[in-house]
Amino acid sequence: MCSVFSTMRTQRHTIATAGLPTNRRNCADGLKFMKPLRDDSIPAAFLDPQYRGVYEAMQYGNEATSRNYRRVEKPQMTNDIIKSFIVEVSRVLVPSGHLFLWLDKFHLCTDYRTWFDGTCLNAVDMITWNKKKIGLGYRTRHTSEFLVVLQKAPKRAKGVWMSRDIPDVWDEKAVSGKGYHHAKPVNLQARLIEAVTAEDEIVLDPAAGSYSVMQACRNTGRQFLGCDVAA
Repeated sequence: MCSVFSTMRTQRHTIATAGLPTNRRNCADGLKFMKPLRDDSIPAAFLDPQYRGVYEAMQYGNEATSRNYRRVEKPQMTNDIIKSFIVEVSRVLVPSGHLFLWLDKFHLCTDYRTWFDGTCLNAVDMITWNKKKIGLGYRTRHTSEFLVVLQKAPKRAKGVWMSRDIPDVWDEKAVSGKGYHHAKPVNLQARLIEAVTAEDEIVLDPAAGSYSVMQACRNTGRQFLGCDVAA
C-alpha cells in the first residue's frame, strides 16, 4: 500500500463481483444487488439518485407534461433510500475509493450532506456540468447539474487521482438515452473513470438509468458492474 503522499498508483486488479454479471444491463434493486459484494472491493462508483427534488419542492407546474411524464412516473427514491444506497456504496469502496454523486441545484443547496453522515465518505471536489441546454427555473434557468466527488477515508490525491487536466466546469451537450431523458455525460464520466481506476478494474453503478456509465467503461477498458430497477 502506498503512503498518503505517494505519487504511485495503487493497483487494485482483484475482480470482486461476487458472481454478479458484468458489462451488461441487470434488472435489479440496487440495494439487493450490492449485498453480495465484499467490503473494500470496488475502486469507483457512480450514483444518480432518482428523485423529484426540483419538481416537488419548487412546483413549477409542468410536472406531468408530455415532456416530463416519463421522469415523473419512474419509482422515486426518498432521502432514506438514497442514504441507504450511499451507506452500501461506502461499505464496498476500497480505502481512498471514490463515489461520484450526481445532484441538482435543489439538493446541492439543501440536504445532500445528510446522505453520507456516519459513513467514511468525505466531499473532496465538485464538477459543474454545463449541459448546453436551457431548462426549468422561475428566476435563473437551469443549464447545469453537479457532480460531487466523495472519497472514502483516508483522503488521498497523489497516487489515487492520476489526471490533472479535468476542469471543474465541464461542457458537454446533454443527450437523451433510449427511453431515458436525463442521461449523464459519457465523456466526462469516462475521464473521471480514467482518473481513479486502471484498465480492467470495476466501476459500480447501482442505479444505472441510461447506462451511460457502462458506455464510459466500454470506452475506457474498464469493467462495468451495475443495475437498474427498469433495465
